Amino acid sequence: MAKKLPSAYAHPYAIDPRFKKSVAYFSMEFAIDQALKTYSGGLGFLAGSHMKSAHDLRQNLIGIGILWKHGYYDQVRATDNSMVPQFREKMYSFLKDTGVRFQITIAYQPVWVAAYFLDPKLFGTVPMFFLTTDTDGNEPWARQISYHLYDSDAAVKVMQCMLLGIGGAKFLDEIGYEPDVYHLNEAHAVSSVYYLYKKLGKRESVKKRLVFTTHTPEEAGNEKHDIHFLESLSFFAGVPLHSVRKITGIGPHDTVFSHSLAALRLSHQANAVSKLHGEVSRRMWSVAGDICEITHVTNSQHKASWVDAELEKARIKSDLDGLENRKKELKRELFKTVADQVGKLFDPNILTVVWARRFAAYKRPELLTRDRERFDRLIRNKDFPIQFIWAGKPYPKDEGAIYTFNQLFYLSHLYPNMAVLTGYELALSKELKQGSDVWLNTPIVPREASGTSGMTAAMNASLNFSTYDGWVCEFSRHGENSFIVPVASESARDWEDMSNMLDVLENEILPLYYERPNDWQEMVLRSMNEVGGFFNSDRMAAEYYEKVYK
Repeated sequence: MAKKLPSAYAHPYAIDPRFKKSVAYFSMEFAIDQALKTYSGGLGFLAGSHMKSAHDLRQNLIGIGILWKHGYYDQVRATDNSMVPQFREKMYSFLKDTGVRFQITIAYQPVWVAAYFLDPKLFGTVPMFFLTTDTDGNEPWARQISYHLYDSDAAVKVMQCMLLGIGGAKFLDEIGYEPDVYHLNEAHAVSSVYYLYKKLGKRESVKKRLVFTTHTPEEAGNEKHDIHFLESLSFFAGVPLHSVRKITGIGPHDTVFSHSLAALRLSHQANAVSKLHGEVSRRMWSVAGDICEITHVTNSQHKASWVDAELEKARIKSDLDGLENRKKELKRELFKTVADQVGKLFDPNILTVVWARRFAAYKRPELLTRDRERFDRLIRNKDFPIQFIWAGKPYPKDEGAIYTFNQLFYLSHLYPNMAVLTGYELALSKELKQGSDVWLNTPIVPREASGTSGMTAAMNASLNFSTYDGWVCEFSRHGENSFIVPVASESARDWEDMSNMLDVLENEILPLYYERPNDWQEMVLRSMNEVGGFFNSDRMAAEYYEKVYK
C-alpha cells in the first residue's frame, strides 16, 4: 500500500512538514457548501470547517463521507405554513465519479459501493470522497442505504454506519492508499475497526492507527445495539463473534455493544470537543475500563467561510460606527428573507434576537416562551422594542421537536415582531448570524458537548446570550463579551433558566442596546476580537495534529 494518494486525487499544495502524517477523516456528515446537502447540523458544520482549515494549513488529510441521495431533508411548509419534511433527490454535476466500484458484505449479501470525488479547488477543502450504494448492481434495499442521512430504521442506520466504516476503509485499499491515522469523527464508522483487524491481524496494529472524537456528553446518548443484531448485519466485517468480544472487551454473556465504548477501547487516543466536555467524558467513561486517554480539542469554525468582509474590516480598524452601520445593512438583508417567508416587516433599528440550530428537546428552543404572560409583556414592550427569530431543523421523525417548532410558529401569529423560518441550512445560517444582534442559546447544562453556532455569530458582530455550557465556558465573560446566566439548580432547572434569561434580557441587554449604544458596540468589538483566534478552526485543525494524531 502506498503512503501517497494517487495523483488524480492529490492535494493541490505541498504538504506542510508540521502536518506530514497522513490522516483519513471519517464523518457521517460534512457541511461544505450550500450546494452540497451532505449534513444535518452541528456535526457536519464542524467537519466541514475542519476540511477547509486542513486545506488552508496544507495538512496531509483527506475526508471520507457518504453521498446522501436525499440529503437530510428539505424543510418546507404545509398549506397552513407549519413545517413538514420533504425528501427530494439531490444532483451534483460537480462531483467526479472515481470509477472505483467494489463490494462490501451487508447482512451476508454483497453490496456494490461507488465513490465520488470532490475536487479541493471547488470549495477550498482537502481531497474528499463520498460513497454511495445507489449504483448499478444493487437491489432496491441496498440502493436505499445511502438515501437518507440518519435513516429512522435501526437496521438501515447500522448499514449506513457500515458503508462509512467498512466501505470507507475498503475504499482506501481499493485506491492503494494507506493513511497513518484513521480518524473517526463520532462512532458511526467504528465498523472500520473490525475491517482493519481482519486485515492487520493484531489489536495493537489497529489501535496505533485509530483515533476517535466523541461528541456525546451523556452515556445514554451513545449508540448501543444487541451484538447479535449487529452480527446478523455483518457489522464485524467477517471477524468471528468470539474475537469481537475479545478485542472489544465484551464479556461472553454480555449482549450490548456500545459503539463509543468500542471506539474508546480500540483507539490509541480520543478527544472530547470542549474543555467541559472533556471533564464530563473522562468522568463518564472512567468506570468502563481499558479505554484510551481522552483529551479535548475545542470545536471551532472556519472563520473565512462565515465572517462578513465589511464587518471584519471594521473590526480590524476598531471602527464602531462601521460595525453599527454594516450590521444594520445585514439586518436589512436578513429581513428580506423574513418578509418573503412570513410576510412581516422587521426594523433594522430594533434589537433582534435569534435562536437558530438543530431543534432538539435538550436545546429548549421554546424556553423563553414558557411563561407566556411574561414573554407577552417583553415582546410588546414599546420602550425597549425587541424582535425574535427562530429557525432550525428537527430530526424528521422527531414528532416532539416538530410539534415544538410548529407551536412556536403558531405563537408567532400573535406578534408582528416574531418570526419562525424554515430552510435552515448553511446559507440561512449565515444570514441569521450576520443579521442578528443577540445569538440565543438555551441548552440544558451540561448536555451541549460544544456547540459552534455562537462562534460564527460572534465573528459577525452578534453577542452570545447563553446558559453556561459547551464552548461558552471557554469564551464568555458575562457583561464583557457576552451574556451568561448562572447554572440553575436541577430541581427547578427550566424555570430558573427561563427566569434568569428573561431577567438579563429585560434588565441588562435591552437597556444596554438602547441607552448606551456606544458601550454596546464596544462589547461587540471585544467579542469579535476574542472569538476570532482560538475559535477559528485553523487552531483546531493544528491542535488535532499536536494532541490527537501524535
